Amino acid sequence: METPSQSAIIYARNLHKRYGSFTAVNGIDFDIPAGVCFGFLGPNGAGKTSTMKMIYCAAPVTSGELIVTGLNVMDSMKGVKSQIGVVSQEDSLDYDLDVWQNLLVFARYFDIPRKIAESRADELISFLQLEEKRHVGIREMSGGMKRRLQIGRALMNKPRVLILDEPTTGLDPQARHHVWAKLNELKSQGVTLILTTHYMDEAEQLCDTLVIMDKGNIVSSGDPWELIKKHIPHQVVEVRAAESEKREMLHEFKHLIADSENLSDRLLIYTDAVEPLIHAIQQQSLLVPKTILTRRATLEDVFLKLTGRELID
Repeated sequence: METPSQSAIIYARNLHKRYGSFTAVNGIDFDIPAGVCFGFLGPNGAGKTSTMKMIYCAAPVTSGELIVTGLNVMDSMKGVKSQIGVVSQEDSLDYDLDVWQNLLVFARYFDIPRKIAESRADELISFLQLEEKRHVGIREMSGGMKRRLQIGRALMNKPRVLILDEPTTGLDPQARHHVWAKLNELKSQGVTLILTTHYMDEAEQLCDTLVIMDKGNIVSSGDPWELIKKHIPHQVVEVRAAESEKREMLHEFKHLIADSENLSDRLLIYTDAVEPLIHAIQQQSLLVPKTILTRRATLEDVFLKLTGRELID
């Protein structure tokens, strides 16, 4: 049997999760080094949430091996939970309590003595810049403040691993960037972050490495830039034109095109020869696209290429 790497704070081999006859996670392998931000990406139903739930012991492992902070989740559920903090997508704050009380009450779940809990609450309120909201009710706080408080509550037990499920959903751009900054600070302090998100720019900003899941399997893994280089040429040309013109471009300039996607509203051309392609299109007087946009390839391009554009509910 393979021995878990000493540098891996989480180690999974042939990990399965089944619900009756349905296989949500289909024998995946991954290692998460300590002190990084690791992302699980995938469409709805890909298996990422089931994987996360097995890591923080909210769902039992069906089969395979899962080691978290050196402990087998099958044998040491209480020990694993004591070293993990979880920030769920849902707002689970207690609206009958203020900011200070939310932190202190949560500390009781870990049998943290009152004086230590108060000291940690002070530290976290300062770290998350919630000093002016210490005795404010939850209903009076903005979405960004609530999300910061949820992160603070998850840190009360000083976890080695912080799990974040869609941490900035519904936040405005300023609040998102503030949360990102605090998460990067936590990582610099040695906390391992595990993230799921539907925002590909968030994954690019935060994740050191990630896996893309689809239908219970890991379809690709690596750091964000490695994944882009592996699956998509460096540049993308977006063309809006009539359907006949799009077909003509694909035929006429196929020597300059590495890959393409013909969508209902535009044609995506993946290429490493942007300037020659644009010049060639402009020289063809019979081809008059409505718009031509060039941009760098992104993680979202990779995600959609690997998992498809069909909406899955």
